[in-house]
Amino acid sequence: MELIAHFRRLTAAQRNTFIACFLGWSLDAFDFFILTFCISALATQFQTKISAVTEAVFITLAFRPVGAFLFGLMADRFGRRRTLMVDIIAYSVFELASAFAPSLKVFIITRALFGIAMGGEWGVGAALAFETLPAKERGFFSGLLQEGYAVGFLMAALVYGTVFEFVGWRGMFVIGALPAFLVIYIRTKVDESPAWLQGRVSKKAESELGRNILKFVGPFLLMTVLMFAFNSFSHGTQDLYPTFLTRGHHFSPHAVMFVAVIANIGALVGGVVFGSWSERIGRRKAIVIAALLSLPVIPLWAYSRSIPMLALGGFLMQFMVQGAWGVIPAHLNELSPAAVRGTFPGFAYQLGNLLSSKNSVLQARLVEQKYQGSYPPMLAWTVLIVASLVALVTVSGRERRGADLSSVE
Repeated sequence: MELIAHFRRLTAAQRNTFIACFLGWSLDAFDFFILTFCISALATQFQTKISAVTEAVFITLAFRPVGAFLFGLMADRFGRRRTLMVDIIAYSVFELASAFAPSLKVFIITRALFGIAMGGEWGVGAALAFETLPAKERGFFSGLLQEGYAVGFLMAALVYGTVFEFVGWRGMFVIGALPAFLVIYIRTKVDESPAWLQGRVSKKAESELGRNILKFVGPFLLMTVLMFAFNSFSHGTQDLYPTFLTRGHHFSPHAVMFVAVIANIGALVGGVVFGSWSERIGRRKAIVIAALLSLPVIPLWAYSRSIPMLALGGFLMQFMVQGAWGVIPAHLNELSPAAVRGTFPGFAYQLGNLLSSKNSVLQARLVEQKYQGSYPPMLAWTVLIVASLVALVTVSGRERRGADLSSVE
């Protein structure tokens, strides 16, 4: 089987590093998506509108650039491995704190703190992974690594569908603290990035970051706009979809779980397929094809009424959305200056997240104020606009497929 063959071509150290980075991103996403499944319950608990609760989603996304910057600097100064451990402990602690929030205001504060920790994981984990993995395997493992995000969503769906009725939203966030145990695995099984050990650029990380952003300001801005489009694409199709199923269709937690699980299986497959394909046809071409193929799926995904058809629509939509995303870890790391690779890709990624962070709030308000509680028109317009933007910005940029990431000099 080709999947096993890819892993067999890695050394034990490379396999352990990839597994740790994959799980770190998966569990980070798991903790984030717990919130999206609990939006209705939180609105009931705090006696407020859906749009008010989605401010917690906004604040989480808005604070992610802070974490990308801070943890990125730590990764360039102190090493990828130890920074990743600190980051995982931090987001697990703040997830647990969310479970005990007595009011929506306090809950939003805990989500801001969680957002800082969440923002640090992607850039640090991706740098550690791609500085360790062989270049010829980069496309496949880029797709698989990014789909840790889909696996996290899938895990959140499974937990929601099986235990939510028994533990409620607070219990969901308590379960979200379990990723802290991943640190034990990283501490015992994972080595530091060989590129970081070779370069030891830590003493000049801050000044190098500033110089490189100024030196490459054009590509950095384009990368940030690209990440704005990409985050609008993913969060625009994911964050309110469980609420659409619960409020729009009045589905049970088990039915919502089923649709979400099928959709995220599609996401996982799509990420691996397009990530691997990008090694042959190029990063940009793979992204554009995936983004544009999401457009014909809109009617099935947004306007179906039965559970099987919504699940099929979810599978196809997330196959395309995460198919495009599957190229991104390799693409951004290849485009980033070597000396600050721990900071540069994650910072651009999370600045794009900041620009798109009001997405779910705007979507919820559109449903409440313009579409009289109807979700399908809002979902359809979201995909039409952001998928087109992803394709347009992607073709406007460049790529460095196969670039040498083994050095930080």
